[in-house]
Amino acid sequence: MNTADSRRLWPGRGLALLGIILVAANLRNAVAALSPIVAEVNVDIPLDAVSLGVLGMLPPVCFALFGIFTPMITRRRGLELPLIVALGAIMVGHLTRGLSGSITMLIIGSVIAFAGLGVGNVLLPPLVKKYFPDRVGLMTSLYVTVVSLSTLIPPLIAVPVAEATGWRISLGMWMLLSLLALVPWISMLMRQRAAKMPSPVVEEADSTILGRLWKSPIAWALTGVFAASSLNAYAMFAWLPRLLVDTAGVTPAQAGTFLAVYAGMGIPSALIIPVLTARLTNVGPLVYAGVFAFLVGDLGLVFAPDTLTWLWVGLAGLGPMFFPLALVLINLRSRTHAGAVALSSFVQSIGYTLGALGPLVFGLLHELSGGWTWPLLFLTATALPLVIAGAVLGRPHMVEDELQRSRRQSG
Repeated sequence: MNTADSRRLWPGRGLALLGIILVAANLRNAVAALSPIVAEVNVDIPLDAVSLGVLGMLPPVCFALFGIFTPMITRRRGLELPLIVALGAIMVGHLTRGLSGSITMLIIGSVIAFAGLGVGNVLLPPLVKKYFPDRVGLMTSLYVTVVSLSTLIPPLIAVPVAEATGWRISLGMWMLLSLLALVPWISMLMRQRAAKMPSPVVEEADSTILGRLWKSPIAWALTGVFAASSLNAYAMFAWLPRLLVDTAGVTPAQAGTFLAVYAGMGIPSALIIPVLTARLTNVGPLVYAGVFAFLVGDLGLVFAPDTLTWLWVGLAGLGPMFFPLALVLINLRSRTHAGAVALSSFVQSIGYTLGALGPLVFGLLHELSGGWTWPLLFLTATALPLVIAGAVLGRPHMVEDELQRSRRQSG
């Protein structure tokens, strides 16, 4: 990059850069802030296995539901205004959770917060494309890394803050971060309206292509990979601290640290997996590596939870490398822009829906068995079918070619 290019990179876009980073910093803290302090919350609000399972399944359900409706909103309102509303919802959700006096209010507050997160998930990529069309790769890596950090930090500080000031402060304090994120986007929206600048919209998937994807092996293989990552990750975010307190003999604060370790494994995955996926001709070994990490990590927690706990948690945290892998393959396994949009909608809507079952089934198996062996074996079982998905995705073929062949055969 020459000096002139360097000078043109950031001038006039510093506010957008700050805004994107602050939005990314808000996209997972509501997910990771509750489970480390369940014991403290349970003193005031009784939380049984079903309640915790429902709270754990809310993030993927809200991500799928509100992600589907976001493009409809942006067609009329652009990008910035829906994002401001989403950040406002996140702020209100955090505040409601912190003020909750019942499980009903805790669930309502969580739904409001996760709805905002679901909208933010969809809006960040087109915002990057709008403000940094010449640095899409760099900005994407930056915000995905910040999202990973937003899952790592809350478990580290949730218990100490709850012990010092109460669980309500520990849950509600994250509203300050969403309030901070509102500042650059409100400023940019006012600036754009004054200048009458047009805003791009988030595209909806072509219904014709979307309907034919039900017959695509690639689409189903990617959906399986995405669903396994979502299911395992949200089950662990909901239950790992309590599991470790019961089986590994750790304190709640130490369990929160372990959850941060689990979340932190997403950072190297976010940085390395997209690069490897783009360079490898056969990505099957990456899928198999994720399956291996899942199996060894989860089985280690079954048979030796109090020995090498860091290793088992770290390996289990590497399993969700499927998340960035699936996102990159959506583009690499489609020839056209319309195909990529349809494939993304198919994979994420079904993947998040299936992923929502993870925390609930995990909690019910714990309730029925009275232990953690069957819930963990359930997670290992969800990883096994991905061996087939790895074989399908390993071949460098495109979803449009599959659809064309299917069309010829049916015709």
